[in-house]
Order: sequence, then structure tokens, then C-alpha cells
Amino acid sequence: MMRKESIHGFDYYVLLFFILAFVGWLWEVALFFFTEHAFINRGVYRGPYLPIYGAGGLILVFCLRRLKRRPVWVFLLSMAACSVLEYLTSYFLEMRWGIRWWDYSGHFLNLNGRICLAGAVVFGLGGTALVCLFLPLYDKMYRKISGRWRIVLCLALLAVFIADATYCAVRPNTGRGISWK
Repeated sequence: MMRKESIHGFDYYVLLFFILAFVGWLWEVALFFFTEHAFINRGVYRGPYLPIYGAGGLILVFCLRRLKRRPVWVFLLSMAACSVLEYLTSYFLEMRWGIRWWDYSGHFLNLNGRICLAGAVVFGLGGTALVCLFLPLYDKMYRKISGRWRIVLCLALLAVFIADATYCAVRPNTGRGISWK
């Protein structure tokens, strides 16, 4: 008998977005720490989150959750979806502020320096880990938090994020090591 996927509320996705955005920020900070030997707060915003990872993760959850028992498909579709998102985000940020927050021009099989094969593979692996491994754990953790605390946490995270986004809409994070001008 096939089990029907449960419908989740708004707070489920808000919390998941922030977890994924924070994990993405940790990944990028760690990557630059080991390659550049410096702490660099990556991304447009000042806070410890990269919304592209949260948005990309939610897209994968919405589109690929039903494929969790088919990891090869999840991997390939994650590569494609995240590459499209990364390309479009790079294009939008450059058109909006005239700044590139990343440039893969020196990487193998890059497309206009906005995406590359290595990045797509990493996103494929991350998407597979998210859909096939992390979501069941997240579901269990989510259910352990009372509804009231989930709402309070969501409101606090959203308030901080909105304030940060408002500030950074005028003054994006372009510090040392963040962007290629």
C-alpha cells in the first residue's frame, strides 16, 4: 500500500528554508576558509544564510520528494534544477547591482562563468542527500517542536531576514572575497 505524503504547513517550509540557507552558508564559509584561509561571510546578505540554498532546497523538496527511492534521478534532476537556479540568480544579481558574487570562468565546462560541472555535481550530491536522507530526519525533528515554538521561531527568523534583506537591497554585502567586480 502506498503511503500518502503528508501536507505540511507554512512553518514547516520556513524552518526548512532557514536550515538549508544556513547549511549553504556554512558550506561556503568552510570552502573559502580552507581555500582562501580567511573567514568570508559569503552572499548578498549580512546574516548567516544564503537564500539561494534555501530556495533551491525547497524547489527540490517540492519537485523531487516523491522520487526519494530513485536517488540517481534525484541526483540528475538536482544537478539540472540547481544549475538553472544558480545561473538565473547570478544573472539577476549582476543585472541588479553590476556585481558578480561568483565566477567559474576558470572551471571545467562552465557556462559564461555562472555555472560549472563541478558545482552541478556538488548540487546533485547535496540534493540527493537532502531528498533521500535529510528530509526523514527533518520530519522527525520538526514534529518534536511544539506548534507554538515553531511559529515563534518562524516569526523571529522572518523578522531578522526581512530586516537584513531590506538593508541589503540598498547596501548588499560586497566585502573582501565576496564578489568579482
